[in-house]
Amino acid sequence: MGEKLVHRVATGVAWSTAEKLCSMLLQMGVSIIVARLLVPEDFGVVAILTFFTAVSSTIIDGGFSQTLLRKESVTNDDYKSVFAFNMTAAVVLYALFVAIAPLLARYYNLPIITSVAPVLLLVMPLNAIGIIQNTNLAREFRFGVLSRINFIASMVAGVVAVAVALCGGGVWALVAQRVCVVATKSLLLWWRGDWRGEGRADKRAWCEMAPFSFRLMSTDIVSAVYGNISQLFIGKIYSADTLGYFNQAQKIKDLPVQSAVLSVQSVTYPALAKIKDDTAKFAESYRKVLMISAFVMTPAMVGMSAVAEPLFKVMLGEKWLPTVPYFEVIALSGIFYPLAMLAYNVLKVHSNGSIIFRLELVKRAIMTVVLAVTIPHSTMAIAWGLVAMTLVEFAVNFAATRRYTALSWWQMIRTLLPTLLLSTAIYLAVKVVGHYSDTIAPIWQLVSQVAVGVVIYTLGAWIFRVEALREFITTLKSVLKR
Repeated sequence: MGEKLVHRVATGVAWSTAEKLCSMLLQMGVSIIVARLLVPEDFGVVAILTFFTAVSSTIIDGGFSQTLLRKESVTNDDYKSVFAFNMTAAVVLYALFVAIAPLLARYYNLPIITSVAPVLLLVMPLNAIGIIQNTNLAREFRFGVLSRINFIASMVAGVVAVAVALCGGGVWALVAQRVCVVATKSLLLWWRGDWRGEGRADKRAWCEMAPFSFRLMSTDIVSAVYGNISQLFIGKIYSADTLGYFNQAQKIKDLPVQSAVLSVQSVTYPALAKIKDDTAKFAESYRKVLMISAFVMTPAMVGMSAVAEPLFKVMLGEKWLPTVPYFEVIALSGIFYPLAMLAYNVLKVHSNGSIIFRLELVKRAIMTVVLAVTIPHSTMAIAWGLVAMTLVEFAVNFAATRRYTALSWWQMIRTLLPTLLLSTAIYLAVKVVGHYSDTIAPIWQLVSQVAVGVVIYTLGAWIFRVEALREFITTLKSVLKR
């Protein structure tokens, strides 16, 4: 049973990582083309509405997808009950947010919001249609199917976005991309999924799942609000252009971070749930996932921060250079966020949800203070606040996992410290190379900086016999062999 689980997890991670990598490269290409054709204000308009879509998606899911993944056995009545909730919540929220769109347009002095909102917010009901099918495929470890669906949806949406942008559609290119990716994904999920609407919406089944689900939903709502609320203030206190630059920095940062988090989290949650009763195995598996995630993501985010200026010159052009200072800071939040989400997975596996909600209250109280201090000060202060918030989130989440695992603070620090030290070394080296190569073409400056960073990091890990390198190579060989 253990070997079978390892095989399924390795295969799932391989498919999910491959899809996320391909999707990330595809989205990066689309983002480059669209950003060159649009103006920062277009991104600012969509960023304002993103706050409402992010919060609504959490409410629409209701935490039930995680509950279904955790349950040992799921009936068609369970699926039908959750599906009914998803669709009802989606329709109600869509109507509510469309109704308040004119108020938002007046508040931000952006009349186009009134036109854009009814179309962009269609992602709410369209997403609700596919939640159960996505959950069903994840329960069956059919990550290959999910990966292909996600990639195809990203490709279709990317083609549509570029076509609209080339035709001079402006902000509608971003709207078309958001709507198309969700619509295509839901359509393909129903085509490949096994559930066909069987069963009946059973109040008892729903009530059985609701307590744990709503605790998760409450936590995720608070997280979604705090993760996006700065955009509302930037758009009002400063300007739509400034919000566009800030949002672009977040988007570029999120391409690798969200891809990594989703690929690992979607597989490790059901996998860890399978071994939650084996204390020693659970703790060691958790430690290794933390170690490998940090080994890959930390140098990637530190490196992106170090090469920000030539990166933006090559990718987006001179028009987007005001984004560089924000990106140099925001990229650092990508170090801690994946680790925080892995710790959050442990809490979801072992707790009944109540501790998660209490922890969110503690974290958000701290984050409220951070936002209250940074938002009136400057946009750059907000960027540093986001980094501080992700560090706080990881620290609090990990502290809470101590009651469920044998992994101590010292073991965690000892596991992550070599990667942090090596990443600091490559940051300094890459910055030095950038300083002495700033007279050459941006593309060659970028290439030289990346090459130096990769060589130093790889050689350093090999010379000092870093455990994470051995585990990474072993895992990679295992995945490729399978």
